[in-house]
Amino acid sequence: MTETMQAPRGAGAKKRLFVQSWGCQMNVYDSHRMADVLAPLGYAPVSSPEGADMVILNTCHIREKATEKLFSELGRLRALKEARRAEGGRMILAVAGCVAQAEGAEITARAPYVDLVLGPQSYHRLPELLARVSRAAGAVIETEFPPEDKFDHLPEASAPQGVTAFLTIQEGCDKFCAFCVVPYTRGAEYSRPAAAVLAEARRLVAGGAREVTLLGQNVNAWHGEGPEGRAWNLARLLAALAEIPGLARLRYTTSHPRDMDAALIAAHRDIPAVMPFLHLPVQSGSDRVLAAMNRGHKAEDYLRLVDALRQARPDIALSTDIIAGHPGETEADHQATLRLIERVGFAQAFSFKYSARPGTPAAAAPGQVEEAVKDRRLAEIQALLRAQQAAFNASKAGQEVEVLFTGPGRHPGQLAGRSPWLQPVHATGPTGLIGAVRRVRITAAHPNSLAGELIHPPDQEKHAA
Repeated sequence: MTETMQAPRGAGAKKRLFVQSWGCQMNVYDSHRMADVLAPLGYAPVSSPEGADMVILNTCHIREKATEKLFSELGRLRALKEARRAEGGRMILAVAGCVAQAEGAEITARAPYVDLVLGPQSYHRLPELLARVSRAAGAVIETEFPPEDKFDHLPEASAPQGVTAFLTIQEGCDKFCAFCVVPYTRGAEYSRPAAAVLAEARRLVAGGAREVTLLGQNVNAWHGEGPEGRAWNLARLLAALAEIPGLARLRYTTSHPRDMDAALIAAHRDIPAVMPFLHLPVQSGSDRVLAAMNRGHKAEDYLRLVDALRQARPDIALSTDIIAGHPGETEADHQATLRLIERVGFAQAFSFKYSARPGTPAAAAPGQVEEAVKDRRLAEIQALLRAQQAAFNASKAGQEVEVLFTGPGRHPGQLAGRSPWLQPVHATGPTGLIGAVRRVRITAAHPNSLAGELIHPPDQEKHAA
């Protein structure tokens, strides 16, 4: 996923800030918060790097070829930076996020025109780092894990995210999956206090948010301190968030099967605001591969969780992550993954070929799978997952569903929204319905979205009243 900050925000700002995010929703949240940190310095987001005073590339190390994508974009930005200098101005070029954390020195060696490299735990220090950039003869690199909690140093005020908003409640990971760099780039698991999360959620709702997605590398491992001084679990936090007036919907991602406890499963049954959609990565259907990945669960453990979730919330839809061709994976292991996918029936999924991440145990493991074999296995996995997603979408045709309208659609008079199961939905309606939840009859199902019509158009609602 790639996202750029929309612009401009705020009046009278003299400096133009362009932020581009790659990867997970946490990076999107981080990008918004970097813009908040820089706002007091006079920076306002713009939608293009051309003519920008500062460009931040917020990187992700999870996806394949992340480093190559970064250097390709840096090469393009170098020309813009030189053009800005020729005009008598300056473009500060910064690389942030997980690639910055993992490869800081390599970035400045290959791209010496980069002014600032900072890891995801340091963006609250951007004003100080920019001051150092103004004094430095070369690049400033800040990839140490600072002793202070960055959330305690972020400004309370933040720009509205819109009808749907992200809220990071947990960072880091203690699981050390063999293929993953997150423990090395984001650090140990940390849970924000409940009071801080609730306060930020109230601010988001005051800014127009109707749906909030809680974010964390292992979000269901959250165990933040409660107001009374004892730790809360995620289920209790969801219950407290659901009491905020105006907050209609709650989601959370990404979860680990080992942290999916009975209380959280019950929350899907008992808290109406918790949407019937869960992203629960399994990665493989083979116990042998799961052990090599250091996942800490077996395929049967995952299937028991699926059964418990569906018993608690029969309409719940599941999404997952699948890795094809992890080192040591055999054809029998691949077939076990296909069987697990068939058994679960996913509504959505993200699937990738295994790609080595330097410094992770899997990168040096024996039994690296040939690229052609990984390609073929991934194609088989994705064909099955696409068929399942299409079938799930098709099952909604003719149904009436609650849709949260989030903004205008692509065509005049059209609105875009989300179903409870995170499907994009398009329907004809006035812009006054943005931010409202309305019943929609689904008239057509497409591979990646739904089309529908309002059950009670606004003029009929007035007549009925």
